[in-house]
Amino acid sequence: MSAGTFILAGSSCKKLEDFGDTNVNPNGSITPITAALLTSAESNLAGIVSGVVSGGSKAGLFAQYISETQYTDASLYAEPTLNMGGTYSGPLMDLQVIINKNTDPATKGSNEVQSSGSNGNQIAVATILKAYYFWTVTDRWGDVPYSEALQGAGNLSPAFDKQEDIYLGLLQDLKDGIASFDGGLNVVGDLIYNGNPSNWKKLANTMRMQMALRMSKANPTLAAAEFAAAYNDPNGFIMTNDENFTLDHPGGSFKNPYFLIYDGRSDYAFSKTIGDIMSNMGDNRKNLYKSTGADFPYGLVRADAITLPTSYAKFLSADMLKENAPVVIISAATSLLAAAEGVERGWATGNAAALYNDGITASFAQWGASGAAAYIASPVANYATGTGGGTAIGSSPFNSIVGADAITTTPLQRIALQRYIAHYPDGIQAWSEWRRTGIPNLTPTTFATNTDAGSAIPRRYTYFINDYSLNPAQVAIAVSRLSGGDKMNSRMWWDQ
Repeated sequence: MSAGTFILAGSSCKKLEDFGDTNVNPNGSITPITAALLTSAESNLAGIVSGVVSGGSKAGLFAQYISETQYTDASLYAEPTLNMGGTYSGPLMDLQVIINKNTDPATKGSNEVQSSGSNGNQIAVATILKAYYFWTVTDRWGDVPYSEALQGAGNLSPAFDKQEDIYLGLLQDLKDGIASFDGGLNVVGDLIYNGNPSNWKKLANTMRMQMALRMSKANPTLAAAEFAAAYNDPNGFIMTNDENFTLDHPGGSFKNPYFLIYDGRSDYAFSKTIGDIMSNMGDNRKNLYKSTGADFPYGLVRADAITLPTSYAKFLSADMLKENAPVVIISAATSLLAAAEGVERGWATGNAAALYNDGITASFAQWGASGAAAYIASPVANYATGTGGGTAIGSSPFNSIVGADAITTTPLQRIALQRYIAHYPDGIQAWSEWRRTGIPNLTPTTFATNTDAGSAIPRRYTYFINDYSLNPAQVAIAVSRLSGGDKMNSRMWWDQ
């Protein structure tokens, strides 16, 4: 959905259905209503996480959350031909227009802008949400347009910023977003927090902590300082499930994207890799993470995949595959586990074990699973001594996975393993955390076809053909900064 798709039906909308008919009204104003732009931008979030938009499912495959059951090229690491352009022309541009309309003296005082919330509050929410979208883009491709992006005809050849500079910019954007809230009228058109500034500030701090941790190897000094600032910010971070960054779906014209993935198709299954880890740990979340049926071996060639029974498990439970099921974008579980890591690293003061336990408890509660206390105390998950998810994970009759394990010997490894489990089914975050920590010890399929990349699990997406044809000079500069060139196994800045 693009800018102007939604026509505002009232001044206190909370849910997508409040907007009534989503067709463009030929008698309506040609000036974009900023509340509608916010709704449009938020409505794309679940598509990014699920993979319906910009290849998020590829990340889920690389993280071995998902197995392909029929057409297995992506699992065998065929080069992804994925276009980041839709994120720029869609939600990112919608958010930039909100910021522009609320800063331009010619428009910021107009009734159409003011009816969508105070200028400062609209800028704040749009800035925080923009940071989230840019984060998901740079963590998939690496160097991407940022500082010169979203200028429309004003700059059709934006520079591809270095990822290090993007991260510094995003961290500042999140701080600026928090500071922009002005105590005025809450934003309208916010499907997630109904304009509540407190929740948006907590989201921003949670993202700041997680971004700081992502830099832990590339720039540990800066990472520690940024983490501590977010962790200690008086506005707090997400700590309870009622603060989760969650997008509801009413169904009908606005369906849950996981429902759409399985609507008439059955190409994806719950991967035996994560399934084995959870089974080895006696993790009761597993039956909520998947439907009934067997876990599906990861990384099979098509000839082998289609010989297996079709009664395999889908990668969410039946309830979570309904067209009106919510999608959690950022959770209390992953926020608390990130806090635990920062404290364990000595970057902030606190009780790392308690934060770890609270993160697991929040994840169990989020999914409606029982047995969190027993799991936390168990020999496999205990913070001080837990041994993790065992060896020989994801093995199959076809020997597609060899030598993988989820063994943990330190608290940092236990936190990393729990983040891998708790981020499910968000493949972008899981793949990113695996690239940073190496936990669990995933190994590539033995049937990998990317022999020019050493048959390794991909470390990034390659640039799309449109990038080369529409912005060749800037793409060439970005590629020149990649050791090994524009390849899937070339490592981005934070992936040390």
